[in-house]
Amino acid sequence: MTEQRKRVTVRDVMKQKFDIVDGMMSVKETLNAMKHHDNKSLIVEKRDENDEYGMVLISDIARKVLALDRAPARVNIYEVMTKPVLTVGPGMDIRYAARLFDRFGLSRAPVVEKGKVIGIVSFTDMVLKGLCTLEDQV
Repeated sequence: MTEQRKRVTVRDVMKQKFDIVDGMMSVKETLNAMKHHDNKSLIVEKRDENDEYGMVLISDIARKVLALDRAPARVNIYEVMTKPVLTVGPGMDIRYAARLFDRFGLSRAPVVEKGKVIGIVSFTDMVLKGLCTLEDQV
């Protein structure tokens, strides 16, 4: 009889605390409104039910605002965001999520369930929270 390995899913390792911002907000307003300063990304809200989510990484702000010496109060989030973004489902095995991230050059992605963002998952989350769980089973 073979032992069944525990399946570690995106839900098991994702961050549940994240910030959702409006694309029309300025970079300055967004940074001031951030509640979860340990996050390296922000979800940009859909404009309506037929729209898609966007995402802004702190590195995007560094490259497109700070490095170019643009005034954060005069740059809107929609100018620096990525949209649409690839999303993952909470039930996806982290091994498949890691392959998806590698294939598309991602470092993190929103976790979407029933059309709503419920978390954010990153390579760091998958490795530090997930890989250790898988290794403990060996």
